[in-house]
Amino acid sequence: MNILFIGDIVGRPGRVAIQKLLKSVQTEYNIDFSIVNGENAAGGNGITREVAEEIYQAGANCITTGNHVWDQRQVFEFINQDNKLVRPSNYPAGAPGRGFTVLKSPKGIMVGVANFSGRVFMTPLDDPFQEANKVVSHLNTLAKIIFVDFHAEATSEKIAMGWFLDGRVSAVCGTHTHVQTADERVLPGGTAYITDVGMTGPRDSVLGVKKETVITKFLTQLPTRFEVAGGPVQLNAVVVDVDEWTGKARSIVRVQKFIG
Repeated sequence: MNILFIGDIVGRPGRVAIQKLLKSVQTEYNIDFSIVNGENAAGGNGITREVAEEIYQAGANCITTGNHVWDQRQVFEFINQDNKLVRPSNYPAGAPGRGFTVLKSPKGIMVGVANFSGRVFMTPLDDPFQEANKVVSHLNTLAKIIFVDFHAEATSEKIAMGWFLDGRVSAVCGTHTHVQTADERVLPGGTAYITDVGMTGPRDSVLGVKKETVITKFLTQLPTRFEVAGGPVQLNAVVVDVDEWTGKARSIVRVQKFIG
């Protein structure tokens, strides 16, 4: 089974990349199930119902998020009803939405998807390792294939999560830093790993933001309004080949596509 995971969509340019490239990538890599990180998909911050539907219509089966999940107020109106949209599971009890889900692929294979947020250099949520231990133990009773999006800043924390879950999940893929890393591998226990999948959005930017604005911020240290950049767009992703009977990964490959 081939699972496609697309790195953080940034604003309209990222959504354009999904609309124009997703179907062709799915065909090229014979994709069975597609997951997209959409936490920056609405104007560069958060997600709305309309944007989520746009991503689903483009061909995504599931949307993960991260620390910007609450940035659009509209998310509170629909996140409890959308079982294909997950937010970090280690938010404290009482947060709306769900931190994991189990979905049936178009071919009828059950796929568990879980989302966790790191704590190093980020908002200190509940312990992602303890939460992952509980969630994965539960998902192991529901699906052979389990995909984890670990939305974190620190490389060390992401690598540690990969080793912590090795042999228990099909893949641990990092998001949040918007720069695709070149350390993809299948760990000894059969878990595919990469520190960061990258970004889907404006290529000539600073993590999706207008580069001039960010440079000004660094030069002056004054409050600056960040705006999503324009110009050529990129799609960063990985394809994980998973044995559907064992849930073990056979391979993980990086994907980079460009428009304009």
